[in-house]
Amino acid sequence: MGAIFNDELKRLRGHFMEMGIDASEQIYQATKAFTESDTALAEQVLKADPKINDEKINLEKEALKLMALQQPVASDFRKIISILKASSDIERLGDYASHIARAAIHLSDREHNEEIEEQIEKMMMIVREMLERVLDAYVYTDEQKAYEVANEDLKVDLIYVQQQRAIMNALVKAGQNVKTYGDYLSVIRYLERAGDHIVNLAEWIIYSGSGKLVELNPGKADPTMVKRKLQK
Repeated sequence: MGAIFNDELKRLRGHFMEMGIDASEQIYQATKAFTESDTALAEQVLKADPKINDEKINLEKEALKLMALQQPVASDFRKIISILKASSDIERLGDYASHIARAAIHLSDREHNEEIEEQIEKMMMIVREMLERVLDAYVYTDEQKAYEVANEDLKVDLIYVQQQRAIMNALVKAGQNVKTYGDYLSVIRYLERAGDHIVNLAEWIIYSGSGKLVELNPGKADPTMVKRKLQK
């Protein structure tokens, strides 16, 4: 039964990885659609959203079946639970990609602010790299890499706070472009929240390996950290 369980767990992890890769691509395509005013690409992102939802449902079915039929020991049980929990965070990433895609459609016929959009793209690249690294850490239950990825979220938080201020300042002068800056605020918030969910993934890696529930989000662990960084 050990061999059967290991094979099924490997299959479950494989499906989880596929879900994560799909979410990473969705975030990239959605942000690209937003910064390039590509409504066709945004529509593609929206059409692909149900795939991630279906992947989560199927993954949950596989996980529950594996637990019911194989009756795993505590350490293996944690591995399955961590994948189940992490899949919810992956699903949220897909939701954020859809929200960004909808904002791209709203923004397509409006005036753009290139400086702000460059920072939005920078946020997206950091988020995507974090996701790819945390998925790699999942394969090997690499707790050290999980900590490193979580620390990267501070970069996302810093850009978020900086751009929130920049957008609010621009909003005062926006005139007829108020809706544009409202969408900018929404998109940076989606990306900031995406970073938080990736930190959650890192936390589930720690739980899977050691059984410890830890808080890895640097902003939550030290609420004044971002403010101190900006004052330097």
